[in-house]
Amino acid sequence: MQFHRLRRREFITLVGGAAAWPLIARAQQPERVRRIGVLMNLAPEDQLGQQRLEAFVGSLSKLGWSNSRNVRIETCWAAGETARFRRCASELVALAPDVILGASGATVEPLLEETRTIPIIFAQTPDPVGAGYVASLAHPGGNATGFTQFDFGIGAKWLELLMQVDPRITRVLVFRDYVDPSGVGQFGAIQTAAESLRVEVSAAGSRDKEEIEHALVAFARLANGGLIVTASAPGAVHRELIITLAAQLKIPAVYPFRFYASSGGLMSYGPNTVEPYVRAAEYVSRVLNGEKPADLPVQAPTKYELVLNMKAAKALGIEILPTFLARSDEVIE
Repeated sequence: MQFHRLRRREFITLVGGAAAWPLIARAQQPERVRRIGVLMNLAPEDQLGQQRLEAFVGSLSKLGWSNSRNVRIETCWAAGETARFRRCASELVALAPDVILGASGATVEPLLEETRTIPIIFAQTPDPVGAGYVASLAHPGGNATGFTQFDFGIGAKWLELLMQVDPRITRVLVFRDYVDPSGVGQFGAIQTAAESLRVEVSAAGSRDKEEIEHALVAFARLANGGLIVTASAPGAVHRELIITLAAQLKIPAVYPFRFYASSGGLMSYGPNTVEPYVRAAEYVSRVLNGEKPADLPVQAPTKYELVLNMKAAKALGIEILPTFLARSDEVIE
């Protein structure tokens, strides 16, 4: 009897251990690794692009998503080129990620052409409703949502600021992306404002260096000209060339984002371009936690900044009025 009682106790212990073992093993198993695709619109060596990506990854980390621990981030850099946007979109979708971050409006269309099921969060996309990416800002309805860059009406503001800085301007060259639909919207707003201000407006593409140089040199042959660079991936990729040529040819220019003014451009007016990546990380986290893009409203920028580069103004021989200085959110000396 003693033997049987002992064996029975051993059996109970073994059974209890066997029942508990899977629970212990499950607790010790590594956390599930989720996959995030990232389609950036700039080149990998571009410091601005790296800054945006770092902001996104850093924000994810604060939300509990650590690269290599519980998420794997796959990044493809399109460098502002249409063919590369499409190739990157195809490659990222083929990886079957849990969610994809699209850096700009130029990334969203190729991504949506590849998938209507994988969640897409865009960081800087003008007019996603007009482009057909979402059904409405409040109720996106599909597999994409995110953050808008600005309203197209900002184009009128760019023209007004340019003429306030230099009232002699009677002609304006507008660099825009002919391929991106937002390029049409931005140029249209500038054209409408130009009619009431009696300014002659012409457009040029910004997709390659030769096109940019030819357009600016030809435009500079006549006096009283000004330049507007609209928001686009090619414009950002070629920003150093545009800023340098505008300075050499003595053409006052207004740009869409601060990084143009900090790189030597005369002035910029637009939203912060790093903050959207922090906010996009929050949406990516919510998707990874089970929420659907269709239920996450598209959000607008929280602030627009006017930045003035005084060194560039002096080089152009432009005297900035005290009232304009007072309106500026930042003055770069």
